[in-house]
Amino acid sequence: MDFFFLISFDRKQILAEALDQLPENLLFRLEEWSNEPNLPKRSPEKRKRPIRTSPPHYADYLNAFESVIEEIRRGNTYLLNLTFQSDIETEVSLAEIYHSAQAPYKLFLPGLFTCFSPEKFIAIRQQKIYTYPMKGTIDASLPKAKKQILQDPKETAEHVMITDLMRNDLNRVSQNVRVTRFRYLDKIPAGEKMLYQVSSEITGELEKGWRSRIGTILSEITPAGSVSGTPKRKTLEIIEKTENYTRGFYTGVFGVCKGEELRSAVLIRFLEKGAGGQLYYKSGGGITLDSDPAKEYQELIDKIYLP
Repeated sequence: MDFFFLISFDRKQILAEALDQLPENLLFRLEEWSNEPNLPKRSPEKRKRPIRTSPPHYADYLNAFESVIEEIRRGNTYLLNLTFQSDIETEVSLAEIYHSAQAPYKLFLPGLFTCFSPEKFIAIRQQKIYTYPMKGTIDASLPKAKKQILQDPKETAEHVMITDLMRNDLNRVSQNVRVTRFRYLDKIPAGEKMLYQVSSEITGELEKGWRSRIGTILSEITPAGSVSGTPKRKTLEIIEKTENYTRGFYTGVFGVCKGEELRSAVLIRFLEKGAGGQLYYKSGGGITLDSDPAKEYQELIDKIYLP
């Protein structure tokens, strides 16, 4: 049967349901696949959506950053995606945020969280599996932004490591794996500005009957390398002891399998409602030995926005 799946970052929380039996009011979009109600089309509202942000203190961020750098120096990790949660305040509801977002990948669980993600995870079609690691972000309005992001040594090294990690992940579940597109740019909206984000495409070939082992495939390649790091197992241990909160579904994956095709996305650009009604925005970025803590802290803050 056609089904929907949602997997938390630590893979301890999993929702898998037939598409016609999804929880009430759970909404998703995966490009043109969607279960959104057929409402009359309206022009997107051109209004500011105020958001008050309380990011972690820089001293707390720096402490975690330096712990990661020490692990890198010891050779325990080479790239680690360090994230934090920020308290936010806004008059806009999670449902309104979901409906106003123009992102290609969206998910809304009433009372829990909403996500408007620009990042694919894996796709399967015509017996081939694809993944699209995304690493490298820059404000598109900066002078020579394209050249700047593509020629930045730190960003290049980070992207190469993640591409290699995802290539190895696909090798665990498919054959004839190769990088078919390397470091291409997508332009995406980010609140009131546009960003360039750098992605690559990696392709592998699946055996017939891949649907009968889709659980194994997802188990082998989650969590996504772009939001964890490399080497993955040891890096996940470092993340668990370094980050001062639980990611939950943030940086997990969700997707839909219909017929002989599967689409999925990484849960980033993520707002969550806590038990007491407090809203949290979770964000972060990849840390390497060449990372500048002030720049990485600013990237964490820059990623906090409403569509």
